Formats: sequence, C-alpha cells, structure tokens
Amino acid sequence: MIYDDLLSGNKKMAVIGLGYVGLPIALEFAKKISVIGFDIKADRVEMMQNKVDPSNELTSEDFEGCDIKFTASIDELREASFYVVAVPTPIDEHKNPDLSPVLSATTTVGKVLSEGDYVVYESTVYPGCTEEDCIPLLIEVSGLKFMDQFKVGFSPERINPGDREHTLTQITKVTSGCDAESAEEIAKTYELVIEAGVHRASSIKVAEAAKIIENSQRDINIAFMNELSMIFNKMDINTYEVLEAAGTKWNFLNFFPGLVGGHCIGVDPYYLTYKSAKFGHHAQIITSGRGINDSMAAYVARQITLKLSSSFSNLKDCRVLIMGATFKENVSDIRNSKVADVIAELNEFGVQVDVVDPYASPQEIKEEYNFELSPAIEGPYHGIVVAVNHREYMELDEAYFQSISHEGAIFADLKGIYRDKITKLNYWSL
Repeated sequence: MIYDDLLSGNKKMAVIGLGYVGLPIALEFAKKISVIGFDIKADRVEMMQNKVDPSNELTSEDFEGCDIKFTASIDELREASFYVVAVPTPIDEHKNPDLSPVLSATTTVGKVLSEGDYVVYESTVYPGCTEEDCIPLLIEVSGLKFMDQFKVGFSPERINPGDREHTLTQITKVTSGCDAESAEEIAKTYELVIEAGVHRASSIKVAEAAKIIENSQRDINIAFMNELSMIFNKMDINTYEVLEAAGTKWNFLNFFPGLVGGHCIGVDPYYLTYKSAKFGHHAQIITSGRGINDSMAAYVARQITLKLSSSFSNLKDCRVLIMGATFKENVSDIRNSKVADVIAELNEFGVQVDVVDPYASPQEIKEEYNFELSPAIEGPYHGIVVAVNHREYMELDEAYFQSISHEGAIFADLKGIYRDKITKLNYWSL
C-alpha cells in the first residue's frame, strides 16, 4: 500500500508547484516522510534551497527538520511515487478557465509516472476536470492504464495566505479517490499532517464541487455587502454601522464590503459558471455577484473623484495617495489585485496617483500592472485611500494623515478600519 511505503521510506512524495499552496504542503509532509519539491522556475527553487520562501509566507525556521529536496529537474521526479499537483488555475481575458498550468503539470507527471503511482490534485477546478481533462492526459503521456496501473485523487487546497491561525494543519482537509482503496490511502496519507482531521468525500467530483462553492459562497455574500454599500451611500448611512447593528443577531453572517481580487474568490466562481453553462444552466446568482464585485473598483474611483471635485476646483491638479496594492492584507501577493483597477480608473480621470505598499514587490508591480510604487510618501495630498488594511496602517492616527494632506482632503477608508477615528478629514468608506 502506498501509505505504508511512504511511511517506511520505501517511496517518496513529490509536490508539483511550490507557491503559497504547494510549499507549505511539501514542508509539512517533509516532517513525516521523504519529499521532492518541484517547481519549473529555477530561481524560485534556488531560493527554497536556501530556506527562503518566494511567497514571503514562511520563515527559514519552517524549513528546519524537513526531509525535502527542491528541484527543477523532471528527471529527479522519477524518484517519487505519490504526486501532489498544486499549481494555479487562473482565468483568461474572457474570464474562462485557463487550465494550461494544471495540464502542463499533468504532462510533467505523466512523463515520469510509473506503475503503482498515485496522483492527487489540489488545484481548484470545476467539477469533472480531474476525470475529464487530467486523467486522459495522464493516460496519453504515460501509456499506463488508469485504475490498473495508477490511481488519482483530489484534495482541494484550503490555505489562507497571511492567516497565522488557520494554518494548513489546523484546517479540516477534504480528500477523495478514484475508488475505495485510493480514497482510503489518500485520506490516511493526509492524516499524517492534518491535525484538524480529514473529511472523506464520496467522489472526486464531490471534492471538486465542495471547493468551488466555498469561494463562490464568499463571493456572493461579499457582493451583497457591496450592493448594500452602494444603497446606503445614497442614503448617507455608514454601511459598517449598519452591519455592526445587524451583527448583534446570533445568526447574522459576518461579511463586509470591499474589493474582491486575488487568485481564489475573484477567480473560482468563473470555473463554476463555465461548467454550469456546459450543462445548459445560466448561474444567475453567481454571475450577478461576480458582476457587482468586478465593478467595485470603478465604483470606488468614481466616488473618490466626485468627492475630490466637490472640494477642489481641478481634478487634474489633485494628488491622491493609495495605501496598499496587494490583493489582501499582510501578504505580498499582487495577483488580480483590484487596487490596480482603482488606480487605472483614477488615472483616466486625470488624477495624479502615488502608491505605497510595505509588502508588494516594486518589480512585480511594474511587470504586472505597469505602474511604479512610490519609494516614499511625499505629501501634501488631496486624497488618501487606505485600500488594504496592512497591519502597519492600523497604527496610524488622524494627526499623521493630516500631516500629509491638504486642508479639506478626502480620506477613503475602504475597509472601514478608521471609522470613528477620522473627524477632521473628509471621511468616506464603503
């Protein structure tokens, strides 16, 4: 059995893709069994060989005591027998699933697959993708017979970047396999590292569907909050005060308005709507929620420019400071950051924008979004937008913001973290 062979050291695990999902998985397993960490980017591999996490999520101490070999060589993958695929699953410019990373990883695994091996996918996909897209490719490339000579499972990632409480080992893991034997072997393997326990899904499709609705549910609920924010803004009611009052009821759901970016919540619902359309169903609620959340950057920019116009005579003379450019607080990940859309919209109105972020890489920002991070805050500004609630910003007070602002400056607090703390600046929040 593969589980016993992994535990005894007779066989090794390989993790394909060492980003914010794959690296923690690889290191956690490497505390129990022998692991090969594979990534196609040699520069990232070199960083990890030197105990540096390219995603800035883990410390050098997290690499200690781990039986792991980092490599970009396909040949070294042949030493493994249990493959975990943890690569991104983005969308294309038409908001359709882009399976190229997961299919490329599948091709790589297929080239080294041997009889008796297991392949487990962690990448978020639509229900049916593993069996309809990935397994046929594994068969084609490897020349092996599915079920007879290799087995496949699906165990969706549940890692939350920047969250020090809900870490990999502390979140219940959903696992599945292509038959009863593989389902049990895969579940037992994950139980080596998951302290919170494992939920054995009845099938691969169920596990795929469970993951895709987790993020779709959050997306829909945030969209509702964003629509409420638009309504209450017209009524001159603070949305956060409304939510605070409503939240006194025990079963009120704790969601808030905001920009929805990143590589999960802002992406995964499109995988579900794409697949549902293949079955002739138009996913109305999911699509509507996506529409609202995708429009929020433009809405925020319009509100800021309206307020600037009411306080200052010429928009093109206005300077605005954007604080935060990553897709969420306390992380360096800039993928699908909606802050970039706010900046682009403000630029369209002729507003001069400075952007700062203590976590984002200036080089990555330039390559991905073609704007520069400002090396320093140089006021005075006509508007300040706290777009991401990084911990460094939580310590700032109104006196500081006044010191870098013109009189009558706009203060846009997108996450509502300064509510009741800003009284002299022209305050606005979602």
